Amino acid sequence: MNSKEENSFDEAYERRWIILAVMSLSLIIVVLNNVTLNVALPELSKDLKADNTDLQWMVDAYALVFGATLLVMGALGDRFGRKPALQLGLTIVAIVSGSTAMYATTSEHVIMARALMGLGAALVMPATLSVVVVVFPVEERGKAVGIWAAMAGAGAPIGLLVGGWSVENYGWEMVFWLNVPVIIVTLILGLFLVPNSKDEQQRPIDLVGSLLSMAALISILYAIIEAPNVGWTSLETLGIGALGLLFVFVFIQWERKTEYPMLPMNLFSKMGFTMGLIAISLAFFVMFSFMFTQMLHFQLVRGHTALEAAIRFIPLPLGLMPAAANSDKLVAKFGNNNVVATGLTLVCAGMLLFTTVEVNTEYWRIAITFFLLGVGMGLTMAPSTTLIMESIPENKAGVGSATNDASREIGGALGIAIGGSVLNEVYQNNLVIPEGLENYSEMATQSFPAAMRIGGDLLSEGNMIGAELIESARLAFMEGMVASAMVSAVVALFNAIIIKKYMPGKKI
Repeated sequence: MNSKEENSFDEAYERRWIILAVMSLSLIIVVLNNVTLNVALPELSKDLKADNTDLQWMVDAYALVFGATLLVMGALGDRFGRKPALQLGLTIVAIVSGSTAMYATTSEHVIMARALMGLGAALVMPATLSVVVVVFPVEERGKAVGIWAAMAGAGAPIGLLVGGWSVENYGWEMVFWLNVPVIIVTLILGLFLVPNSKDEQQRPIDLVGSLLSMAALISILYAIIEAPNVGWTSLETLGIGALGLLFVFVFIQWERKTEYPMLPMNLFSKMGFTMGLIAISLAFFVMFSFMFTQMLHFQLVRGHTALEAAIRFIPLPLGLMPAAANSDKLVAKFGNNNVVATGLTLVCAGMLLFTTVEVNTEYWRIAITFFLLGVGMGLTMAPSTTLIMESIPENKAGVGSATNDASREIGGALGIAIGGSVLNEVYQNNLVIPEGLENYSEMATQSFPAAMRIGGDLLSEGNMIGAELIESARLAFMEGMVASAMVSAVVALFNAIIIKKYMPGKKI
């Protein structure tokens, strides 16, 4: 590092907390875009004549491209500079967002835009954490990563709130427009405040490893996303999933033998790295599964608008943010494994409490579940992320951050897919079609929203049998939702046991 770069990092140290704020803002942009569009789907369906497949891919195109390219984009940031990666990624998201809001007229336009935004986000997210790790000294890193993790976890429920407000007051275009001014501010602040860092040894890019990692992640994520639609045992799911695992195997073999691996396989021999990834992946399995079911619960069972539903998620970030930001103090006293295992046990307790919820349960009981989930996630995410990044050499900070981020994406995708599948299976088995509505049986059984829509249409025509269908659908949905929560509770408990036993307990 030359004298100019040393001076840059000396100045960065002085303003490290401001840099953390800029990185947190950049991170929130990425996480928000993962969920904000969900609440705009009814508007998009109406304005762009989008069918269910179109709507699904408007959401999934972002997650698929984002998750599949994370490792590659993290490696590019390490090689060519994390600051340029951050700025380029933000610029892509801003340009695509503004263009979509102004010019999108078809479903295909929105799907392509979301894919490009996912590519930009994959440049941004690894850069944010790697910059934080490089700027902060070891003794403050736990606190800084805790705040970063708090923003990463709180971004999803905040995104639902922002999306609900945008759609309710303006329209689906505002979901895209909101990115532009926030990103402009972030770009300007980053330009002047954030130092650049990269692998000083200028190691060559692992092109083969990059292509194999993308092929593996695309295949695995696609199989997970499509499984609830085409069936978990369908030829498509099993075939693409197996192809993904084959790419993983080839990727591992290549990384072991190449001179300059993108992701050194010896990192997985470090229990802090491996257990941190497992803890985060399974925690996000629970969180995303629960959030997916609750948006349907609040809107279709309890009759709230998208904004009203999103407001009811607020106890989650209220628990998550302070727990994550202060987890370093608990880790210093009790050790990583005890703090993370406690967090996961709280997540399990929240899910078990939620299994007692019924159609007319008062909201305050549901709010307790959200709060417990938030506290548990905060205590899980921050120490796990810190352990992962401590296991990574500084020249691989971008790839380390990307691996951490990819574990969230895979865990979250699995949570939505498996949680949704459990919900649908139990719903279909418990739905009772009222006598006289046999013609609607297949549609109502296949889709809870369809059953509610059919019941509402019948009621508007003065046919009171619609009320029977609505009541039966609500009860069947609640049974499915409780079953999904029970699966999440089991996953959280299993996670807690594994982490307690195998995660390093050293105090930092």
